[in-house]
Amino acid sequence: MKSGPTYRLLFDHVPCYITVIGRDFRVLDANERFKETFWRKGARHCYEMYKGRTTVCPKCPALKVFNTHEVSSTLQSGRDKKGRTTHYMVTAAPFETKKGTVVSVIEMAQDVSQVIHLRKKLKQVEQEKLEAERLAAVGQTVAGLAHGIKNILTALEGGMYLLDSGLERNDIERIASGWDMLRRNVETISNVVREYLAFVGGSRIDPILIHPNRIARKVVDAYARSAAEHGVELNCDVDMTIGEAPLDPRGMYTCLAHLVSNAIDACALSEKKHKEVTLSCRERDGTFVFEVRDNGTGMDYAVRKKIFKSFFSTKASGLGSGLGLLITRRIVHEHGGTVRFESKLGKGSCFTIELRRDRLPTISAKR
Repeated sequence: MKSGPTYRLLFDHVPCYITVIGRDFRVLDANERFKETFWRKGARHCYEMYKGRTTVCPKCPALKVFNTHEVSSTLQSGRDKKGRTTHYMVTAAPFETKKGTVVSVIEMAQDVSQVIHLRKKLKQVEQEKLEAERLAAVGQTVAGLAHGIKNILTALEGGMYLLDSGLERNDIERIASGWDMLRRNVETISNVVREYLAFVGGSRIDPILIHPNRIARKVVDAYARSAAEHGVELNCDVDMTIGEAPLDPRGMYTCLAHLVSNAIDACALSEKKHKEVTLSCRERDGTFVFEVRDNGTGMDYAVRKKIFKSFFSTKASGLGSGLGLLITRRIVHEHGGTVRFESKLGKGSCFTIELRRDRLPTISAKR
């Protein structure tokens, strides 16, 4: 680098890696910090020094500057001369231009290895915390399950009584009533046990590349008939420009299905003439936002405080397991996201799931 001694001193001692790279990707100059960390014997090219490669790196910021004449920034991973993995944020810019052609590029890279390490550690701690919360709730869940099954068994006994007495009296209406009670409670047992196993088992998500809109539309299609039977208008409002993302389609379907089902039930209990539930999907600043909004009964303060507690349900006895929102929160957390809600008694509720793209799970190498 041609400059006076003061500028050379600044170049060598600035607390980041600085290189000047020619069009053939040879390192024309480098500061002392870069040489101490990446300089390899016999290496001449930037990709050899930064990563020990034999060819130009994918998404090379210098190549982009040579082609576009514009500043380029990207997060890169390489290996220092001792073989240790290093993460750095690199910014490349035109350094020397002749006759409209960039002949050399200056790259400035800041080591962010510690930040990347802390981010991974934080994610691990969050996962461990989630697992601890799940295990801590198992005892409470078992007690709740026993109480719930006791109520269902009572209802089953009532159904058996109606069925037996109807058979003795040859009362078709009484037989039908008893059989219907038995059928509904057997279905309830099935739902409770299935949701209990999903919650306690803590099954892991299996992400694939999928359009979030497809999941939203599938849920709306599945609940369209139920909504119509309850006199509820069910809408799907999605942004068609959203791209694919690594999501577990079964898990996200379960989350949205719980929220839409609850919203329809809340509207069914309302005395309003026009009852409406809307499932929307948007992407804002790199974050997917699913919203389930209804104009149903809403919730008061006491109910809002208990909404994410195990075996708490606002539905009639025997109709809700009280695990739906807990399962929803677990699946959302495993996607690196959050779930929150707003509700006003008599006005309705809005549940929001937010999933940041940069925190979504990675797809298994087996796929």
